[in-house]
Amino acid sequence: MFDPAEAGQREWQKNMSEKRSDAITSGFERTPHRALLKSTGVPEGQMDRPFIGIASSFTDLIPGHTGMRDLERFIEKGVHSGGGYSFIFGIPGVCDGIAMGHRGMHYSLPTRELIADMIESIAEAHRLDGLVLLTNCDKITPGMLMAAARLNIPAIVVTAGPSLTGAGRGGKRYSFVTDTFEAMGQYKAGVIDEQQLKVCEDHACPTAGSCQGLFTANTMAILTETMGMSLPRCGTAVAVSSLKRRIAFASGEKIVDLVRNEVRPRDILTRAAFENAIRVDLALGGSSNTVLHLLAIAREAGVELPLTLFDELGRTTPQLASMNPGGKHFMEDLDAAGGVPGVLKQLGELIRDCPTLLGPSTRQIAASIAEVDEEVIHPLSDPVRPEGGIAILHGNLAPKGAVVKQSGVSETMMTFEGTARCFDSEEAAMEALMGGRIKAGDVVVIRYEGPRGGPGMREMLAPTATLMGLGLGESVALITDGRFSGGTRGPCIGHISPEAAEGGPIALVEDGDRIRLDIPGRTLELLVGDEELAARRAKWTRPEPKIASGWLARYAKVVTSAHTGAICE
Repeated sequence: MFDPAEAGQREWQKNMSEKRSDAITSGFERTPHRALLKSTGVPEGQMDRPFIGIASSFTDLIPGHTGMRDLERFIEKGVHSGGGYSFIFGIPGVCDGIAMGHRGMHYSLPTRELIADMIESIAEAHRLDGLVLLTNCDKITPGMLMAAARLNIPAIVVTAGPSLTGAGRGGKRYSFVTDTFEAMGQYKAGVIDEQQLKVCEDHACPTAGSCQGLFTANTMAILTETMGMSLPRCGTAVAVSSLKRRIAFASGEKIVDLVRNEVRPRDILTRAAFENAIRVDLALGGSSNTVLHLLAIAREAGVELPLTLFDELGRTTPQLASMNPGGKHFMEDLDAAGGVPGVLKQLGELIRDCPTLLGPSTRQIAASIAEVDEEVIHPLSDPVRPEGGIAILHGNLAPKGAVVKQSGVSETMMTFEGTARCFDSEEAAMEALMGGRIKAGDVVVIRYEGPRGGPGMREMLAPTATLMGLGLGESVALITDGRFSGGTRGPCIGHISPEAAEGGPIALVEDGDRIRLDIPGRTLELLVGDEELAARRAKWTRPEPKIASGWLARYAKVVTSAHTGAICE
């Protein structure tokens, strides 16, 4: 019987070049392959359709991912509506909040590499024609983008979206970081009682979705959209919205179109696209972790992206939004104000015109926004701050660079000189903080927490949030070769390179040394003479690995310091 739809599909297929999936579907030699595909339920009439992998990071373990089963359905519907055939496969994820402050955080950043490797493995082994990358949280989104750039087969990203803020009395809005991690320090300091602490716990995460402020997950979602790898509004639409479902459906349809037209990630992930991502990150005051991730993604895309570029662009990109955790607005506010297109519109000529997966260029998308809420996304003529949210520091403590989220630092702490208090682990620093041994005028030095020394470059959210909760954010600085959560605020400098485990100068600091921080001047200096430092270096020996078994022991042998993006060589 003649089937018009199937005939149209065959005509459509005739106009395509050879598909990757032909390697498992075409010819009598592939009889065993087709038998296995039919065993999964693939009908005979679907064998000629483009095979689309839906890399889903659904898990019951991560609040930002628990709603993905719903989005998988809408992506599937879109793929089949567009003329493809979809296959869902699973990708793991770690919730940084749950992994925080214990052994589990060692595994967070390294999973970025595992995720990229797993997607590469599945896509190549099964000769998938295209990919929809369903993601949301911190290391999962960059890992998926790394895979897309590495494979360079048609791919589109769907980020699952942020949670709504929790509602409290008198218009109080609760969010995860400021109302749980910082509340710990407030409780310890006697600012709030146990009942108030419990209220924070119960209201901080009211719905599925990523953390509500401009933390790493949401920053990466925004930058993914900025670079053109996801559809407009995808980066800011909240997890529980019907809009997110419609974006998922449209992304499923779009991937088939991308396969048909052979549009590949490296067509989109150009140097100009990365510059736009950095500009938007700086304009919003986003997470400092994006420095690591953009460097790593650029490497996979074959794009040269020096660390110094973040600072060069930062000096000419004003901060246009005051976003939580350092400011007052949340992701739902940013979305209502115009989302990423609204930010692009406000940045104007600072944004380079680049292609996107949608079709319209970045400037065309910006021009499509009729109005922007300028209380949330300020115009260039009235910025929140004259410079971008991230600054790159250098000096004898960080010869290859360090990163600070200056949008979260008060004016009084932009320059600071204090006395070093050294700790060789996050746990030791937390014990000192909770024990009341850190005083005004100190510089907390947390080392051997870098990519190699950690291993895994743990986030230091617990110490930084405790500092703020204890009321020390205006009198104590913290420096580390580890990294920070996107929720970190205060004078906290991370990514110090080279790291202590590679013999970087941070390994030579001693209690009582004076350290000078000058964010406007972009310097981080250890005020110790060269001769004394040379004597200390002569005595330094690399400590035994903190973790000597399992895959993290292998990871530590191949990972590089943060200035490279903590990539594996």
